[in-house]
Amino acid sequence: MSKVNLETPLTDEKVKNLQIGDEVFLSGIIYTARDAAHKKLVDLIHDNKALPFDVKGSVVYYVGPTPAQPGQAIGAAGPTTSYRMDPFVEDMFKAGMKGMIGKGARSKPVIEGLKKYTGVYFGATGGAAALISKCIKKAEVIAFDELGPEAVRKLEVKDMPLIVINDSTGKDLYNEGRKAWENK
Repeated sequence: MSKVNLETPLTDEKVKNLQIGDEVFLSGIIYTARDAAHKKLVDLIHDNKALPFDVKGSVVYYVGPTPAQPGQAIGAAGPTTSYRMDPFVEDMFKAGMKGMIGKGARSKPVIEGLKKYTGVYFGATGGAAALISKCIKKAEVIAFDELGPEAVRKLEVKDMPLIVINDSTGKDLYNEGRKAWENK
């Protein structure tokens, strides 16, 4: 386990250097999308239409932030449960996405996708929405404004604290932790 400063966009090389348990401080541009936005994004992919952002090397954060208070870029921005996005992940990988941020375990097809497309799944700490929002320097809705908190946003982040939960080799921090606990 290492401490890693990581900049977006991600490349295969950057992703391959990450291992489960690594503490990552992510900086750069990331995008938000939850269930409804993912459906719209995947529909655009299936219809061979342009997406509202350059997906190549992108990181998508599963979050529906609260409204920003005066002087803030964004409101509370804690992760949502990731498995709801699992049906959309392969299409997003095919489009060029490299990383996802959320909370909770991922399905076997997502783990296989991480290996096939050289991707990474980061965990953000649930319940730390106010802390995470301090790492977000700019936020702007770029698509699907009608979805309210679930609209796609472009975020500029600085040193967003994350943990590598699933790496590009298919390792799973939750499973490794469970095995270590069972072997005590």
